[in-house]
Amino acid sequence: MEIRDYLKTGKVLMFDGAMGTMLQRNGLKMGENPEIFAYKNPDILRDIHRQYLDAGTNTVLTCTFGCNELKLPEGYTVEMIIDNAVKTAREAIEESSSDKEKFVALDIGPIGEMLEPMGTLSFDRAYEIFKREVVRGVKAGVDVIVIETMMDLLEIKAAVLAAKENSDLPVFATMTFDEDGRSFTGCLPESMVYTIGGLGVDAIGVNCSLGPVQLLPIVEKICSVAQIPVMVQANAGLPSMHDGQATYDIGPDEYWEGVKKFIEAGASIIGGCCGTDPSYIKKISDNLSNVEIGDKNNEYVSAVCSPSKVVRIDEPRVVGERINPTGRKAFKEALKSGNTDYAVRLAIEQVNGGADILEINTGLPGIDERKAMVDILKEVQSVTDTPVQIDSSVVESLEAGLRYCNGRTIVNSVNGKDESLEAILPLVKKYGACVVGLTLDERGIPEKAEERVEIAKNIIKRAEEFGIRREDIYIDCLSLTVSAQQEAAYETLKAMKEVKKLGVHTTLGVSNISFGLPNRQAVNSAFLTLALDAGLDLAIINPNNERMMEAITSYKVIRNIDKGCTKFVERYSDVDNKKDVKSSTSSSEMSLFDLVEKGIKDEAKSKTIEMLKDTDENYILDEILIPALDVVGKKFEKGEIFLPQMIQSAEAVKASLTVIKENLISKNGDKKEDVSKGKIILATVEGDIHDIGKNIVKIMLENYGYEIIDLGRDVPVDKVVEKAVEENIKLVGLSALMTTTVKSMEETIKALKEKMPEVKIFVGGAVLTEDYASEIGADFYAKDAKSAVEIAKIIL
Repeated sequence: MEIRDYLKTGKVLMFDGAMGTMLQRNGLKMGENPEIFAYKNPDILRDIHRQYLDAGTNTVLTCTFGCNELKLPEGYTVEMIIDNAVKTAREAIEESSSDKEKFVALDIGPIGEMLEPMGTLSFDRAYEIFKREVVRGVKAGVDVIVIETMMDLLEIKAAVLAAKENSDLPVFATMTFDEDGRSFTGCLPESMVYTIGGLGVDAIGVNCSLGPVQLLPIVEKICSVAQIPVMVQANAGLPSMHDGQATYDIGPDEYWEGVKKFIEAGASIIGGCCGTDPSYIKKISDNLSNVEIGDKNNEYVSAVCSPSKVVRIDEPRVVGERINPTGRKAFKEALKSGNTDYAVRLAIEQVNGGADILEINTGLPGIDERKAMVDILKEVQSVTDTPVQIDSSVVESLEAGLRYCNGRTIVNSVNGKDESLEAILPLVKKYGACVVGLTLDERGIPEKAEERVEIAKNIIKRAEEFGIRREDIYIDCLSLTVSAQQEAAYETLKAMKEVKKLGVHTTLGVSNISFGLPNRQAVNSAFLTLALDAGLDLAIINPNNERMMEAITSYKVIRNIDKGCTKFVERYSDVDNKKDVKSSTSSSEMSLFDLVEKGIKDEAKSKTIEMLKDTDENYILDEILIPALDVVGKKFEKGEIFLPQMIQSAEAVKASLTVIKENLISKNGDKKEDVSKGKIILATVEGDIHDIGKNIVKIMLENYGYEIIDLGRDVPVDKVVEKAVEENIKLVGLSALMTTTVKSMEETIKALKEKMPEVKIFVGGAVLTEDYASEIGADFYAKDAKSAVEIAKIIL
């Protein structure tokens, strides 16, 4: 039986438990690479697999979680490790006494580096790393590919595409979430489901992170929107440290009670993560007959998303139209020169104006439209969490937007021509997007509503043949200018009413209606109101035009969508003092403080150059840059912004600081006045090859004016101590992501304290808590980059 067939049986598919826990019990030493240990000790690995199989698991994960070309030490290849891991898992299955159906799953974990724009790893490079693992896993003969413990939505997207484009195997994908319901990079469980579920994976879910109690609300959110099987692998409760080893606070009985609730919520694929040995799996297996998989019974609601924001199309939504070169000379010039900051400014202005979705159109003759689409998409998504809609007449540009979009998007557009349908609909399906269908075909735009509806029906039929859901189709009945075709406006409204009866959504570029007329705002506003009453779902408008926004917000009040008039009152409570939204947010009027807060790098640099003509460097640093970062940090702590936006703000400060330092050197000649507030050593401890968190802390500290001595990852104890003594360091930051390297962190702290009793040490990493930090002798625990900054302020 194939694993896809098993999922249709209505039975729970059982995975195994914590490979790391079991390897540690069988001789894996602190800081030792688990994949290399397993490669050298196949008998131990085979026995661990067999124990889980005998306990009742159906599916064993290969010991390849960290098997990628960036993590493996010299002398070992991805191919060597995967071949051995799959062979050993197969041998364990043959030796197992269990009579259950059994499968081998290729385990693919995160790369260990952040993707652009938060880090330096490109999407394409990440894809190639994952592709190498997938190709070898297929050749080695695995039954399913499991992509797990991902923290970044864009990274898991790269991994899923690598799996889907290079194999026909089933693909399961899971992310890891914190107790606040978001991943390390701010991703929501629902965003994961809409984005990754749309890519055609066979199951989706969550692993690691937390114990069953803490994980249940996240599982319930996933089950509330998932249309495919849900997979859950919780930790054995919450960790604590004893004698340098991680232990967990719940046993098999309590673990089963949590797993039972997962299954009742609708999860049908179950296993264990950190701390779950075979006794946990046996407890689940022995009790599965006592519980039925809950019916998720989800009503499908079309939605688009960024990692940290989901916009469901369950009420009229505003699509900001201004990132479009049509009729915009300044944006055309920006596209020609490669100036992405201009698009970023337009994005910020539109979000402030009330846009729910941002359309991105880079269609301009004479430029590389594909490259422009990718560049602007990346920059816009790095400073705002508003979902996007991509618009292009060039198929290659649309596919680039679909591929590199961090989230789920809408494609604008397809039309009734066979050429358009055949070229674009397969891409929409492949990337799990929504699609706009224009009611025109080889004959052009029909005059009559009935003819437009027939084109809409054909688009819907063809889209459904490609497997695109009717709810994800947005029909544009096309608004024609009344100055030339006055009768056409009514035909558009008439067509929209009929199209809504087909079970699809509608969209419209509203401002087309008034071309060539005076007082266009009056016509646009009136037409928008009529269109909303005809069933308009997505209004493509300028959200910085207050009359248009008034029409939408008023309509939502009148139609009882804005319950209690809450949003209307919030927007217009100070209407007498309200200016046009654009004038109050235009980037040309933004202060350096605002530019930093919004994360606009190039403009922050330009503004700093301008200010330095009559403003002291230290004033800019202490009174503008640092306070702006403080505001950003507080928003991060409150969950108002997330890691990508915080890093962009830090990068804006970095651009400003570069100018300040150059200015000081220019003024002082050889006497280089230092703006550093003190030196800090950062290092990922010996045995640990992960430095995502450390690099983020480095960015933040540098942009608060501290000089960072970055010793890298897998740093020996002696090297940390030697450098600290040499530089007379007062503050050291140590990072560890793996439970096996916490002992190394403890030894580093001990050695530092013996040599330099006055040195202060802060620690951070996924496996650490405040209690851990205290137990191993650290002075401070930094739960995130903002905490590290506060510690530095205290000490330096």
